[in-house]
Amino acid sequence: MSHPSPRALLDRHGLRAKKSWGQNFLGDESILDGIARLAVERPGEVVVEIGSGLGHLTERLLAHGARVVAVERDRDMARVLRAEFGDAIALVEADAARADFAALAAGAPGGATPGRVAVVGNIPYHLTSPILFSLLDQADAVSRAVLLVQREVAERLAAEPGTKDFGLLSVLLGQRGEVAIDRVVPRGAFHPPPRVDSAVVRIDLHGRAPDVADPRRFRLLVKGGFGQRRKTLKNALEAARIAPREALEAALEAAGVDPVRRGETLTVAEWEAIDRALGPPAVP
Repeated sequence: MSHPSPRALLDRHGLRAKKSWGQNFLGDESILDGIARLAVERPGEVVVEIGSGLGHLTERLLAHGARVVAVERDRDMARVLRAEFGDAIALVEADAARADFAALAAGAPGGATPGRVAVVGNIPYHLTSPILFSLLDQADAVSRAVLLVQREVAERLAAEPGTKDFGLLSVLLGQRGEVAIDRVVPRGAFHPPPRVDSAVVRIDLHGRAPDVADPRRFRLLVKGGFGQRRKTLKNALEAARIAPREALEAALEAAGVDPVRRGETLTVAEWEAIDRALGPPAVP
């Protein structure tokens, strides 16, 4: 199947990219093929593609043998996907930020296969955080995610402790797996071009349960620690009211973490140790 350029395909269907939806279509075949190679590890694998748009990545996923579940909320784009692919894909008109990946995989062409699902997509910049948090919430059902995101976001996701880019999502993703930047994609590769460069990230989720006492509190703990970066860890956590001051001081001591450090200097293991030291969640 040969796919026209984004501009030609939009013209064919009488459409324009919707700026308010963050639509920037990637048409570079070598980059698309590289993304598909990262996403599809074996023929016959189910891949959930979020934000399928005009179907340029969809076509490469099919070429690599994936059974594609395409998630697209724009009715105009859904019309293009139906016209271009027909029954070759399972098309779901839904908001990708609210997607249930395991349930979507069950509707793949040919039926679901055992195991966790792969997720791939060119994500609108304004939906990056909601989709990443959705992936984290469903990490037990997802084996890996290959995402095209804003370059600065990619650098934050893959950042190491002690760097200025290390933050909440760096910790949460590092807790559930590994993040690597595959390549930088220049803005000129898109139609229409965005104002910034993008990058392809691969997130391998290992499927192990977090080593914490309370996963919900852990997320709030880390968020609080990064909420006021200029403050010491102790002061930032006290301001976030994660726990009473005495409990926080005792937990930091038990975890062997100096309270005057900054949140970005802590490793994932240190964050987990603080949560365990706070003990089990209080029973309401």
